[in-house]
Amino acid sequence: MKTLIDSTNALIDGLAAIRRQYGVPEHFPPDVLAAAETAARRVPTKHVDRTALRFVTLDPATSTDLDQAFIIERSGADLLLHYAIADIAWFVDDGDAIDQEAWRRGTTLYLPDGKAGLYPPALAEGAASLLPTGPRPAVIFTTRIDPDGNVRLDGAERAIVRNTAKLAYETVGETDLPPDFAELARRIEAAENRRGAARVDPPEQEVAPVEGGGFQLLFRPRLLAENQNAALSLASNVAIANALLAARTGLFRVMPQPDQKAVMRLRQSARALGLDWRDEATLAEFEKTLDPADSSHAAFMLAVRRASGGASYVPYREGMVPWHAPMAATYAHATAPLRRLADRYVISAALAIASGQAVPATATAAFETLPAVMGRADARDGQIERAVVSLAEALMLRGHEGQSFEAVVTDTDDHALRIQLCDLPVIARVRGQGSKPGDRIRVRLTAADPLQHTISFELMGGAS
Repeated sequence: MKTLIDSTNALIDGLAAIRRQYGVPEHFPPDVLAAAETAARRVPTKHVDRTALRFVTLDPATSTDLDQAFIIERSGADLLLHYAIADIAWFVDDGDAIDQEAWRRGTTLYLPDGKAGLYPPALAEGAASLLPTGPRPAVIFTTRIDPDGNVRLDGAERAIVRNTAKLAYETVGETDLPPDFAELARRIEAAENRRGAARVDPPEQEVAPVEGGGFQLLFRPRLLAENQNAALSLASNVAIANALLAARTGLFRVMPQPDQKAVMRLRQSARALGLDWRDEATLAEFEKTLDPADSSHAAFMLAVRRASGGASYVPYREGMVPWHAPMAATYAHATAPLRRLADRYVISAALAIASGQAVPATATAAFETLPAVMGRADARDGQIERAVVSLAEALMLRGHEGQSFEAVVTDTDDHALRIQLCDLPVIARVRGQGSKPGDRIRVRLTAADPLQHTISFELMGGAS
């Protein structure tokens, strides 16, 4: 890892340029801030008191917009996951200034120098966030997980909860967590394996601030606690999605499987990377054997992500079973309402269904219009993330023009190679042919332009 010393403010200026380019909101309009301050004082009146239960949260240490708190208990051989989700809907009225601004934003945008929230801080980092500073309104979804990892939504209620411990991925110990935390994650993973799911995440290329100033560009593998915690959201989201589907309503997260042609290309990539993908094993089965800490495995995982079609949202349609191929399940987003607009409406519908009530008309109408809104927000998220990484890459390499680097080819097309530098967390493209995935090559840096956040390489020789 290399710290990017920003003595000339090139990174700060570059991030500001990215914010302007992609229209990242700098602040909330005064009327939205005023409405949020008023809404934050709204006293919950439709919530039962569950403050005696010892809910905890588990997030990155610096997080302040806490969507989820949880407790786990035994019910015979089953596990009951009580998942408290921030009740942002209690503070937001359909069509009010806060709601209209949220529809314009779609999601919270995260950049290394700060975030642009979906909701004003008075709510997202205050009255609605499940911080351990006092009781908070929430919607508790209770999901039953049997010994085989099958999930079912057992109930939902609006409740007042108290976060008794703000745990962090970076420092959490096994004894800090509920006794069955790891067992729940194991059951969910076992069920995924039986379904043929392929929930394997490659290391993320990210720009992170460092203590004392500056930033780092690095590949960050997911921590064990992070992966286990994801199982809680996945279990709840699958259970909620199944309940919505049974009620013939909802908004679902869908993602196609790589087609047969893409799978054949991936098999070639695996062979080139020296990976043992047995002929009889499916892609999902093979992915389960991969280790993100191994550079060859990580390169293949990135290739799989590029080969898959993008995820999107779809409303319920009669006769259609919405499918998320990597999950091998019907899936919905319901567990991050402070950061995703769509979740607020999915929660509203699921709460109504679990309570035996009609789904609110506002939710049903929103399911039809949210796919376009969330699609635009997701696209902007991806563009900003890539622009930030490209900026950091250009800053890291600035001044090294003409220098050669060893690289590994991770993918190819008709005119170019996709490469990963061996000694720096940099991914790039270089024009050329004649190499295949897994080949080690040498490239020369020809340009590094932080203003345009671009880098350019040229091939120096044949593959090795």
